[in-house]
Amino acid sequence: MTSRRPSTPGRVAVLGGLLLALAACGPADAPRDAPSEPAGASPTGAPGVAVTEVEDVLGDLDVPWGLAFLPGGEAVVTLRESAGLILVAPDGAATTVTGPGADQLADLVVPGGEGGLLGVAVLAAQGASADLALYATAADDNRVLRGTLEGSTLGDLRPILTGIAKAGNHDGGRLAVGPDGFLYVTTGDAGDRPSAQDPDSLSGKILRITADGDPAPGNPDPGSPVWSLGHRNVQGLGWAPDGRMFASEFGQDTWDELNLIEPGGNYGWPEVEGVGDGFVEPVAVWSTDEASPSGLAVTDEAVYLAGLRGERLWRVPLTEDGVGTPQALLEGERGRLRAVEVAPDGSLWVLTGNSDGRGDPRPGDDRILRVVVG
Repeated sequence: MTSRRPSTPGRVAVLGGLLLALAACGPADAPRDAPSEPAGASPTGAPGVAVTEVEDVLGDLDVPWGLAFLPGGEAVVTLRESAGLILVAPDGAATTVTGPGADQLADLVVPGGEGGLLGVAVLAAQGASADLALYATAADDNRVLRGTLEGSTLGDLRPILTGIAKAGNHDGGRLAVGPDGFLYVTTGDAGDRPSAQDPDSLSGKILRITADGDPAPGNPDPGSPVWSLGHRNVQGLGWAPDGRMFASEFGQDTWDELNLIEPGGNYGWPEVEGVGDGFVEPVAVWSTDEASPSGLAVTDEAVYLAGLRGERLWRVPLTEDGVGTPQALLEGERGRLRAVEVAPDGSLWVLTGNSDGRGDPRPGDDRILRVVVG
């Protein structure tokens, strides 16, 4: 994320395919037709929820970034700066991942700015063995790597997708396996804004590939990994039970976004930030000081977004025909929030992000939090 002009707090907008509200008095630097609606309003009438439990699972982590659960209940966590992996059991017991793949990461990854060892996804698993995908910043590019985890030993890694532009900011990095079994990869514009609109560039995109890195069958262009374009820096991916695909995206000066992703959809960057004619409109937006939405998780009742600059967990309730009004949880309680995932027990595991150089670390930071809402 780059530094951004402060914008007026307390402005949240929700759209459900059709614009529900037009701003008559939005932030001074917002587009004239940008949506705006006070936080807490509920056009759907859906009630909010409360956080009923928050506990530390594990602390003293150095810039944790990605989180994915293995079938046995352990979580694989990436450490951005040290290029390490740890396994975290439900009771908080942590094991460092070793092996040739871990050694390769230490040699390959070149942390800097927002780059480093970023996303992780479980491609397949059987018994104590799991195939992992990892998003890493190397000397010349960002790339997706694949390797097999046996217990706590990571085997040799091989690149399955290379040549993703790297920069100090906007490196993308989120990985997720969709309901269709294919791997989805988010990339940032790496500071080259026009590349987000270039269908031949990997930058500013959501990519959809096979486990071997080939364009997945059914992509809009059969020869291309591009699934959607016109993104500034997507940081979260998730799917609702009905198959809807959601993505969270950092804005520049005015609006952060929650988008409903359509194959081949153009989300407007850099021509548009937030709502704009001719592009797919976001289903919810926030002023940039309220969100900076990073990781994203979807349950059967809501989308949850981890807010960095906003220092809160946003809950966006799912409705039959769209989404309801966002609700802020954990506001200011734990500092910057980097990632959120649904744990096997149905709770939310949340990574804090206070040790990344932009936060104010507290004793014991960074942490994995177990959050229960109801």
